[in-house]
Amino acid sequence: MISYISIKNFAIIENSEVEFNRGLNVITGETGAGKSIVIEAISLALGARADSTFVRTGCDKAVVSLVADLEGEEVVITREVSASGKNLCKLNGEVVTLAELGRYCRKIADIHGQYDHQSLLNPDYHIHLIDVYHAKAIEPAKAEVANLFHSYMETKSRLSELLKTAAENAKNRDFMRFQLDEIRSANLIDGEDEELQNRINILQNSEKIYTNLSGGYEGLYDASPSALEIIKSVYSGLSEISNFSSGIEDVFQRLGNISYELEDITREVRVLRDSITFSQEELDESIARYDEIQKLLRKYGHENVVNADTGTISAVLEYANTLEIKLSNVENQNQLKATLEKELLEVTEKLTSACERLSELRKVAAAELSSRICSQLQDLNFSNSELEIKFTKLDNFTETGIDAVLFMISTNLGEPLKPLNKIASGGEMSRIMLAFKKIVADYDGIPTLIFDEIDSGISGIAASVVGKKLKEIAENHQIICITHLPQIAACGHKNYQIQKQTNETSTSTTILPLNDEEKIKEIARLLGGSNITDTTKASAKELIAASL
Repeated sequence: MISYISIKNFAIIENSEVEFNRGLNVITGETGAGKSIVIEAISLALGARADSTFVRTGCDKAVVSLVADLEGEEVVITREVSASGKNLCKLNGEVVTLAELGRYCRKIADIHGQYDHQSLLNPDYHIHLIDVYHAKAIEPAKAEVANLFHSYMETKSRLSELLKTAAENAKNRDFMRFQLDEIRSANLIDGEDEELQNRINILQNSEKIYTNLSGGYEGLYDASPSALEIIKSVYSGLSEISNFSSGIEDVFQRLGNISYELEDITREVRVLRDSITFSQEELDESIARYDEIQKLLRKYGHENVVNADTGTISAVLEYANTLEIKLSNVENQNQLKATLEKELLEVTEKLTSACERLSELRKVAAAELSSRICSQLQDLNFSNSELEIKFTKLDNFTETGIDAVLFMISTNLGEPLKPLNKIASGGEMSRIMLAFKKIVADYDGIPTLIFDEIDSGISGIAASVVGKKLKEIAENHQIICITHLPQIAACGHKNYQIQKQTNETSTSTTILPLNDEEKIKEIARLLGGSNITDTTKASAKELIAASL
């Protein structure tokens, strides 16, 4: 429940604070005193959109702070709106977004203005009322329908996409088969083109390679003296003097290592020389193979293939894999189509059954809800009212089932049932809305209900029964209600008065809690105007007594 609100520089309210109580809190005041401004301030704190026009003239910003109790924990909300349009939201001292604040505050209070009964005219809201009423049984069934609906839509989409692309894929099948055969018949090996390029380079330069390798071998081994002989001779000479100094010993050891390494190099040069052969046939075959690969790279190596480099054999092979998948889909299209059609049929049957189960649960809830609302309408002076909740089956599945729900009502004896939007009287709509709220408020878990002049259009006996109904709802909920009717004000557990003061330069509004005597005077004012007499005070006392 809401326990406290502070309002600073908001519209015509300069600085006012008020503590609210459990039960029915009633706010009254002269016309134009700013009663609805209090509700606007509460709405702002609970996540309504801000407007710089809320800022009191001549001030930098408006600040609204609200304290509430939610599930045993104290919640502090602060909204600041600057004249420049900047907006700040704080929840328990931490800055939050407006969306986050709005989601959180839905659990704190439900606000109803004099035009909020329009939600009753929306059939989508009608089905929501039913679902909330028997939420424990209906919500699991709704969740099952939602899951099956998503599977149904996904399967339907896949089948539609398959049929849509079937003709195009069949048309391109022969061309894709030709491309795949051309690639597969080449027996490509990743990296083969680089190896061929190296081999061709060797074959084309084999004579020069052989001559240089032979000359190298001759210098290293066959010449007289050869490089090896010279190094070995030097090595032998150093061996005789290596023990004379550490420097000579070091050079001797290093030359020994060079001698062994040079022997290995000489052997490798000889092996390389002896391996050099030249075959024009091998060169021609290598060039032909390399050209074949380059042709395939030009044709298929630059396709847009996922996870493949363009212009490489790997890209060509990846493209071939893609072609195989497409051809497989085309060639197995009938099988895929049959599989998807079977899946669609199965999920459709499951979804149909789930929707029917959900409809039955809703109809059970609707029958009970209809009876309870009629009972409430009787209490609200609709003695001959009749309510029927009409179900219509939708042509297509939706995420919430196949039900369209419409509340049909007759408020007078002999009149036919009509949709709620055919009820002309605003006063009737206010009472009907209150009857709905009396039932649903016990199930939506929202502790505070705020009513801003929903008594518009009613008076007399109707006003009295509305007041008593508000008081009845207030047994289990906190209610903050703005009214101009004495019959409703008399029902308040705690009453407040909005007062407006005007001086030569400005106007301000304050909210004052009323004691028992002040409550009587305020109700007397509502009954007889500014001229409060003993008669109007007596009438006020009678109203208060009648509300107990």
